[in-house]
Amino acid sequence: MAQLSVPLIQGFDDQLLIPAVQVTALLRGLGEQMIGWTAENPALDPPTVGVLATVLQEVADQIDVECIDIGTP
Repeated sequence: MAQLSVPLIQGFDDQLLIPAVQVTALLRGLGEQMIGWTAENPALDPPTVGVLATVLQEVADQIDVECIDIGTP
């Protein structure tokens, strides 16, 4: 299992924040890792895992789009 290091930023209200680029990388990486699990575990249904991985990719893409929209004047 891969280990990730995610930088945390403490906000003014003491909530911890994670940079969006780290969140999207985490979502995409998890989806890729899940696909690999199907080769190791025959109990997992590859089409179902593929759909879940695709959903994670789509969520990451949507976060990217929203961040681009926020950053565009």
